[in-house]
Amino acid sequence: MTDTPGQTGATTDDEQVVQAVRRVDDAGDDERAPDNVPQDVREYARFSKIDGATYDRANEFLRDRTYITAREWAIARLCADFRTETGVEMTKIGENLPELVPFMTDTYSPQAVNQARAAFEEKVQKAGATFLYGAMCDFFPAEDLDDLMYEVTEVAKFLLEVEGVELTVEEELAAEDRISETMREVRERSAGLRHDEVTCPECGHTHEVDEA
Repeated sequence: MTDTPGQTGATTDDEQVVQAVRRVDDAGDDERAPDNVPQDVREYARFSKIDGATYDRANEFLRDRTYITAREWAIARLCADFRTETGVEMTKIGENLPELVPFMTDTYSPQAVNQARAAFEEKVQKAGATFLYGAMCDFFPAEDLDDLMYEVTEVAKFLLEVEGVELTVEEELAAEDRISETMREVRERSAGLRHDEVTCPECGHTHEVDEA
């Protein structure tokens, strides 16, 4: 099972990657979709800004800035969009994957869709724990943490843009303010935690944890 096009993209700098990923595919979904494709699949246009020719560059962009691959990114989004009251429509996603995501070339079994979703969730959890620990352990000064938050927020907003989400300037600023406020609260609360008494899992004694 492969999900990459036959040709591989040459290494490019960040700006070339961004421009390539943002290139809009002019072919409409209805024109390329066979008659037996469900209507909601025909109308799905999340990834219309990226086509098969740019898969490798998109994958490289993700690998350089996140833990996830383009395959995991796309399938995680599909699992969120094709969720019903009884669960995720994994069979529909897998059978129509090339129609739903222009840079995916093969169909997937429901098991393969589930595996990709599980891989995404595991990586998000591990990345979240790593980031939160970095923010709570006082390794980063407040200014450095703000800079870090800005960089990761820009990557996240770019991925949303590629998915077709359009954010106004006001929405972007409001989101950044909420994130900054949350991170300030994390720093303040974690400062108190570093002085709390905890029970050692090895000896069973209670120790006061100093800010190291």
